[in-house]
Amino acid sequence: MLYQLSEIERLLVEAPGLYVRYSAGYAADLEAGPIDAASGLALPGLPARPLDPEAWWTLPRREWIARQLTQLPAARHATFEGVHPERFAWLLRGRPAGHGLDGEALVTDIEVVGRLAECLIAEADRVCDERFDAEPGRREAELVSVAHA
Repeated sequence: MLYQLSEIERLLVEAPGLYVRYSAGYAADLEAGPIDAASGLALPGLPARPLDPEAWWTLPRREWIARQLTQLPAARHATFEGVHPERFAWLLRGRPAGHGLDGEALVTDIEVVGRLAECLIAEADRVCDERFDAEPGRREAELVSVAHA
């Protein structure tokens, strides 16, 4: 179990290629097989979000990780329709085998790294709330109004 963003940062420094997935776990994923729910087509790997920052990302690695984690339908969203409480966020390493329809990496040759504690997801929420504007488009509107002033 991982409890802090700094633990994920350390793992990425030691070896890149880390992904996060939200599901009932690797065993359940193996049993069900990677299938695109809408089309029924078999996927070449499990959908997961990459935790290695993109080359263009010049902000701290911690903020990239937090942004990726806040995109998960984590337990804080359990009241949303279709989210199952038996699912959780977990880390994996693997080989990218393509991309899903939503642009997520499809990962194969999986090595399970660990499960994320709820307090780690809450930390990611706090980092994003403190660093990034919660209202999409608000920061851009402020920049435009300052530029035209």
